[in-house]
Amino acid sequence: MEKRPLDIVVLSDIHLGTVGCHALELLQYLNSIDPKMIILNGDFVDIWNFKKYYWPESHMMVLRTLLNKMANGTDIYYLTGNHDEVLRKVSSLQLGPLFIRDKLVLNLKGERVWIFHGDIFDITMKHSKWIAKAGSHGYDLLILLNRAINNISMRLGKGKFSLSKKIKDSVKKAVRFIDDFETTAMDLAIDEGYDYVICGHIHQPKIRGHENDRGSVIYMNSGDWVENLTSLEYNGDEWNLYRYTEEEFKISQRIEKAIKKRSINDEILIG
Repeated sequence: MEKRPLDIVVLSDIHLGTVGCHALELLQYLNSIDPKMIILNGDFVDIWNFKKYYWPESHMMVLRTLLNKMANGTDIYYLTGNHDEVLRKVSSLQLGPLFIRDKLVLNLKGERVWIFHGDIFDITMKHSKWIAKAGSHGYDLLILLNRAINNISMRLGKGKFSLSKKIKDSVKKAVRFIDDFETTAMDLAIDEGYDYVICGHIHQPKIRGHENDRGSVIYMNSGDWVENLTSLEYNGDEWNLYRYTEEEFKISQRIEKAIKKRSINDEILIG
């Protein structure tokens, strides 16, 4: 497959190490692009919910793919989120083309772009972290339930649907939280003189403009690789929201064979 050249790719909320992560689909996407810079905007590895017994080969292959891209000249900025907040202790670290930061400011053709995860706007994160962590575990269970329901739905020929998205869209408090989050980010970005603000955290992919009496800004959210399977792409002078679709990709035989081979080797070692 010919790789698409890109200047910048922003990915957030991948949540490696959890059952909800769509690592195979992410691998297909990563293998289809050739970016100069990749920005992992928080919650790349889900340290909150990490279990020693759950680390599939596909998750390891995501790491290998990113390492290969670094070896081939791609700069990677790892911006910390709430699920990987332990890395905030080393948020000035640089290892060759890998940079760990809490936030990132880019100047693209005279326009200032402010990029950060966004959990600083979450009141629950600030004052009741245990509630946020409990909600995260509940979210994982919901994803598992959703997959089981979708398996049955697909067999009945009715297609897939997102149970968690349906709940979010129907609960007024969730809708209001998302709107408040976006408005807060946009108003603060205008006050700080930014032309663009990019967040993750709320798993809601979006590009929208905002204007108040002090100025205007473009808000973007890269979404996630649990429900929406989205990223932000910049190439030349334009930002676009990318959405993974099954029709665009078929699971690579090479990836499947590598996973099966690794699984067989692991079984031999364990046995």
